Order: sequence, then C-alpha cells, then structure tokens
Amino acid sequence: MEKSKTEAPVRIRPPGPRTPSVQEPSVKPNAPSDPPVKTIMRRRAQSLPSSAERNKELRSLQVRFVDSLGLELEEVKVFKVQEHPLIPQHVMFRLLMNSELAFGRSLELSLPYFKPCFPENMGAQPDFLKLLCTQSVCLQQVVCSEQGITGTIQVLNLAYEKEVTVHYSFTNWRAHTDTTAVWVSSGSCEESNSPDTDTFRFRLPVPPFILEPGAILEFAICYHVRGSDYWDNNNGQNYKLSCHSYKVTVPRECEDSMLHFT
Repeated sequence: MEKSKTEAPVRIRPPGPRTPSVQEPSVKPNAPSDPPVKTIMRRRAQSLPSSAERNKELRSLQVRFVDSLGLELEEVKVFKVQEHPLIPQHVMFRLLMNSELAFGRSLELSLPYFKPCFPENMGAQPDFLKLLCTQSVCLQQVVCSEQGITGTIQVLNLAYEKEVTVHYSFTNWRAHTDTTAVWVSSGSCEESNSPDTDTFRFRLPVPPFILEPGAILEFAICYHVRGSDYWDNNNGQNYKLSCHSYKVTVPRECEDSMLHFT
C-alpha cells in the first residue's frame, strides 16, 4: 500500500509545571502573642576596657608625696646650686636634744624670743591721750609670745566705717606684709572730756626662720577713715622688736617626756 506524500504535523504538548519536591515554608507576619524579633548586638564586656580607655586611666594616675606619718607635704622646695636649706627651729631643737642625751650631758636649750625696743604698754604713758588726739591713732600695747606677736590699737571714733591696717617687715622694708586689725570695743578714756575711741586687735605671725638672734621686726599702723589715712609710726622711727635668746636647762626627769611630745 502506498503512503501519502504529505503527512499531518505531530502536535507537541509542552510539559506541565514542575512540582517542587520540598515545600518551603512561607513567611507569615508575627502573631500578636509572639515576642518581637530583635537584632542581637554584641557588646564588649565592661570588665575589659578598650586600649584607649586603659591609656586614659594610665594618664590620670598621679604621684603623691607624704611624710613618715602619711600626711600630705605642705610644699616642695627646689634648692639651687650652693643654696643651703633652712632647717626649722623645732628640727634643730630635736637634733640638739638627742645629741645632748646621747653624750650623757645635761640638756641646755637656747630659746629665741622677740623683745620690743619701746615700752610694751604704750597706753600707760602720760602723753598717750594727747598723742592720740593729735594723730588719731596710737599703739596701745604689745605682747610677745611663742604663738606670735599680738597688740591693741586705739583710734578716734571719727566715723562708723573705718579700717586699721598694720604694715610689718622682717627685711628692713625690702619686702613687707599687711594685716588687718579686728575691731574689739568702743568707749572713751577715763579722763573728763575725753573723745570717743575704738579699740582694735592685731596679730603678727612670726615664721620659724626669723627666730635668730639679731633679727628685727618693724611695723607701722595706718588708720583709714572718711577717705583719709592717719599713721602711727613711732615718730618716724617705726615700732621695732629685736630677737634675743636665753638658755634653759632641762631637768633629767623631764627629758623623756620632751622627747616624746616635742
């Protein structure tokens, strides 16, 4: 049997969609009951500071100097070449006392003190009131002790606002220091028709390195009131105090106690 020369085309059907072998779960929004998803961030433990923080802590470290008792040093002194340090008086006192006791000799101390070159009680002088009325300010009294030099001043009560200042120097006025006197009381002298006065008190501290025989302390008083200054400088000579010394022999029964408490 003879075939036809023209054959009908064969229709090709495309393949159907491929079914995945493994079904991937679909992403669903979080339910209201589920906790929110948070991004986990790694943080450095606080017990391990970074290198920059360690360097900052090292830079902040300071050196502190203390004495044998753990107390803070008052000041640091830098000595220059050929400059001898000034030894405090109480240190020399301890060294001298230990030396005397080591050699078995009786302890003899040389103690310095200031002595006024003028009457200590100026208020008891017969012309004190006349001088006060003339210059409006006068030194009344001076007391010298181990704690320093204290004194009282009387001024005329010329106004309510007033200021009394003491200018003093240990270096023949190459340098000087000022201290303000403190008001103590108001009153008048016992004599009749005496003016109203005010009394002020002052204190002059004495540094230990000044306490050497021959040292001189000078001071003058300035009274400022109603825009004017009134001075008491001992008739232009200033009030002077000179440093002296006296010998003291310490009894044997007191030596141990002095070593313990000085």
